[in-house]
Amino acid sequence: MILWSLSKRAPRRPAGPCLAAALRRSCRSGRGPGAPGASLEVLGKSYPRDEQSNVPGKILSKVGKSLHRREHHPLWLLLERVKRHFYQQYAGPFGTPRFSVFDGLSPVVSTRQNFDSLLIPPEHPSRRRGDNYYLNRTHMLRSHTSAHQWDLLRAGLSAFLVAGDVYRRDQIDSHHYPVFHQLEGVRLFNQHQLFGDIKDGEPLQLFEHSSRSSHKQETHTLEAVKLVEFDLKQTLTKLIIHLFGEGLEIRWVDCYFPFTHPSFEMEINFQGEWIEVLGCGIMEQQLVNSAGAQNNIGWAFGLGLERLAMILYKIPDIRLFWSEDERFLKQFRVPNINQDVHFQPLSKYPALVNDISFWLPPQNYSENDFYDLVRTIGGDLVEKVDLIDKFQHPKYTVSKSLIQW
Repeated sequence: MILWSLSKRAPRRPAGPCLAAALRRSCRSGRGPGAPGASLEVLGKSYPRDEQSNVPGKILSKVGKSLHRREHHPLWLLLERVKRHFYQQYAGPFGTPRFSVFDGLSPVVSTRQNFDSLLIPPEHPSRRRGDNYYLNRTHMLRSHTSAHQWDLLRAGLSAFLVAGDVYRRDQIDSHHYPVFHQLEGVRLFNQHQLFGDIKDGEPLQLFEHSSRSSHKQETHTLEAVKLVEFDLKQTLTKLIIHLFGEGLEIRWVDCYFPFTHPSFEMEINFQGEWIEVLGCGIMEQQLVNSAGAQNNIGWAFGLGLERLAMILYKIPDIRLFWSEDERFLKQFRVPNINQDVHFQPLSKYPALVNDISFWLPPQNYSENDFYDLVRTIGGDLVEKVDLIDKFQHPKYTVSKSLIQW
């Protein structure tokens, strides 16, 4: 038995029976978003359903909204500031922007783009159906903007930014939403670009045959890695200081990603609390080589636009980014994208906590299945879902669940 608590801000009204009825129908029929049959229509294209399909209509309704391209939306404001910073700070050999920017690429990608091209192993937990939105076995809603890295490198680009909406099945609270927005950055360096300005740097090389360590890949020289790492951290530090101002305390933490090594996370000290704001690292050379850029070494980073915007504009709840309330939107209609904006809270109904319970079906169960169902029935009115308790009946091998509204 599993106990859940769901809280929402709305007028008092009976909501539990709707969700309970939906749960009963789902358990009796065994059919859900993944049931084979009809096709899914996304952005004018049809994708046949199969047993892997698991995208509910509530999520499909978000595809194409492109909040980051909606003028004067807080995500648009933030992205414009980032784009302008890169345009002004990094110029190409003829004075043109060094970084190309892509903010309208389709969120529908192949599983090859989302996983295989990034060297993510077949059994890696990030591929789980319970964590992603699959249209079918071969296509999905991208779970990160990194899904476009390989294609853009293959097209011959050496420095680019990719912004877009990404989709992940996740818990329900004020900091998580199944649709959010990321910014991806990639830059490659050839031999001349990396060592050309170094006095007596001719003997220095990008590549060697050695062993992998915590500091570098087996194909990279330590000198090349340290220079690329310095450029990466300097680039990101300049960006964050541009957004938040001088005097910001920053620290770097070693971490792991399948497509970079070494890898790092940046944390900032904001109001006395260390907050992780982005991940980055030296691109895996195997990825770079497979895209046809084998004479280059590069870095990549990814950051969540909502996370930065929540800090920058003091927005307390990630679901507010989807609000159509004019009281919210008008706060960000400013004449200057660099103008300080601090979100002013909107009036709300008092919090209402409801409980609901159900027995689990005999098949495999994912908590994210329930989260999707809650979002389908209650939408963004449901602020939080908490697991209270689990109970295993001693006479049964199948666990059963109680969920509290």
